[in-house]
Amino acid sequence: MNRTRAIEILRRWDKQGRYVFTRSQLARLFPEDSPKTFTEGLQRLVKAGLLVRACRGIYVNPHAQSFDSHVIEHIARAQRPGACSYVSLESMLAEFGAISQIPVDRLTVMTTGRKGIYRTPYGVIEFTHTKRPVADVLAGIRQIEARPLRIATKATAWRDLKRVGRNVGMVDRKALGDD
Repeated sequence: MNRTRAIEILRRWDKQGRYVFTRSQLARLFPEDSPKTFTEGLQRLVKAGLLVRACRGIYVNPHAQSFDSHVIEHIARAQRPGACSYVSLESMLAEFGAISQIPVDRLTVMTTGRKGIYRTPYGVIEFTHTKRPVADVLAGIRQIEARPLRIATKATAWRDLKRVGRNVGMVDRKALGDD
């Protein structure tokens, strides 16, 4: 993996709005490298600061022009590619103004995939598993064009918070009134 070529490839993907990659996606961008060469090249790119290792198997191009305020959502999306995931619980209720304590360094995500907590340089991602069928999940979430993950409606975020047994005392129920 040549550094100049890596910069060129990352820049090309940046122009298409991509700056978060899984390890396997990066391997496909450098097909000429053997697995050992690829691993060593990837380590060199991280050491040089051309890529940031966000968490196991996920890398971020911090110099991308397309880098936006939703980087942690891009990372969460890359973490659970085959699952239906959406921003909910405290993160969404705080955005709706229903919680006075805004989770600054944490993104709470409901997912049909497995649960887990991942610490990244951009904040903590907390995945909470839902057993609800995908059709039910899709009925209570919305897609916002500028965001990589779908978001829960007020009612869905409130229902999720109660379902998973979180602290409901911090929620301003009056703010939940209009959806």
